[in-house]
Amino acid sequence: MNGALLVAGTHSDAGKSVVTTGICRWLARQGVRVAPFKAQNMALNSVVAHDGSEIGRAQAAQAAACGLETEAAMNPILIKPSGERHSQVIVMGKPYADADARSYQQLKRELKPIVADALADLRARFDVVICEGAGSPAEINLREDDLTNMGLARAAGLPVIVVGDIDRGGVMASLFGTLALLDAQDQAHVAGFVVNKFRGDASILAPGLTQLEAMTGRPTLGVLPHVEDLWMDVEDSLALEAPRPEGPALGETLDVAVLRLRWMSNFTDLDALATEPGVRVRFTRSAADLERADLVVIPGTKATVEDLARLRASGLDTVLAARARAGHPILGVCGGYQLLGERIDDEVESSRGTVQGLGLLPVTTAFEPDKLLRRRAGSSPWLQAPVAGYEIRHGRVTRHGGVPLLLDDDGEPDGCRSGEVLGTSWHGALEHDAFRRALLTHVAAVRGRAFVPGTAAFADARASRLDVLGDLIEQHIDTTRLAALINGGVPAGLPTLHTEVRTCSVS
Repeated sequence: MNGALLVAGTHSDAGKSVVTTGICRWLARQGVRVAPFKAQNMALNSVVAHDGSEIGRAQAAQAAACGLETEAAMNPILIKPSGERHSQVIVMGKPYADADARSYQQLKRELKPIVADALADLRARFDVVICEGAGSPAEINLREDDLTNMGLARAAGLPVIVVGDIDRGGVMASLFGTLALLDAQDQAHVAGFVVNKFRGDASILAPGLTQLEAMTGRPTLGVLPHVEDLWMDVEDSLALEAPRPEGPALGETLDVAVLRLRWMSNFTDLDALATEPGVRVRFTRSAADLERADLVVIPGTKATVEDLARLRASGLDTVLAARARAGHPILGVCGGYQLLGERIDDEVESSRGTVQGLGLLPVTTAFEPDKLLRRRAGSSPWLQAPVAGYEIRHGRVTRHGGVPLLLDDDGEPDGCRSGEVLGTSWHGALEHDAFRRALLTHVAAVRGRAFVPGTAAFADARASRLDVLGDLIEQHIDTTRLAALINGGVPAGLPTLHTEVRTCSVS
């Protein structure tokens, strides 16, 4: 097999990542040398790749589905919102510019060759490249200089399938309307549809799909059933509205409240906690949730100072202070760790200078222009457990008291522990089974819970989820047609839907 395909969606969180990852897994299991690609990703969930670059978390999951290490070419442009109007633009894994929505549109023209080169590089090294679009391809106000949807499809000669989420309703209109809003040249690349998250009797849906094909000239390649617990490694905060799965408890249940910051980043750090039997994980801004939780986690943030101000405005700072005084466990990760400190000096991210932190850990943070990107490995002497992770930060944290939470293999300390308030700069630490279970066992002891940790490896749980996605494609998609699209490219003779532009007046 040799070729490429673009997976687009009717809107954000329609299932593009699920379908892309599933196709990657299906192909890899067939022995195909396949790689993922997302030209432009707007996400606050990212990882440090094998080559030291920063890319979107979803592409890391897709690389794992392919059996590959991550690399910058898989996600050449990553946009990380750092406030209401500004974002950091990461290009080939390194900070490139800070931009607002308007200036980024102007920046796109110089980024186009970078995207083209990254895709060409992957296509030269792999048999198949499965590309994922962003948002919707029918955002006609953004079509000029588009890098990741139909602009990419036309530039690289890619066939396109469009995914629609039937669980939200109106999927027929969404699929038809997405196609109809495209111009004729863009429509020529759209070769079929996929319906995602279907529940119920497929025979009831079938007549609608037959009509949709008659009206558009495009088949529906498959209908994916609704499957619970496919939330792992999601990149879109919309997916946080779904309940977090909770496995059967082996003892008493532990309640983990994750503080839902406005600019929360790397919330996938908490995925591993939710796979533990008897651990209930919820994202919340409720004071009551924070008060009664066994463990409160303050995750990373791309706007540390702004999220700190929002915390104070909502009164949640006093709730956290009361938890600390009462000796109830709090864990801060990266930006969440910085918030817990005494002071933040920031002329880089927010340009607000010196602000006072929550004062719950004896650390200070100074933001530097250069972003620190590195993988780490070591142990927690306190918990007597090995651990590893990665760092993505402008903030440099200095500890003035307490004790280090972690030590890397070179003896360099990280993080801080003061009473039951903990902080670390390492993302991904909770994915390491011994460290996670030792931490939860400690929390349970402090809270007087008869909690029993699980025994299954988180890596196995992640691999199992990837296999579920591969099974969805294999069992519910017409893989013969899908393979023909990948091998054959854009089909010839696809009909064009014609839309008439009218002006409306109100009398």
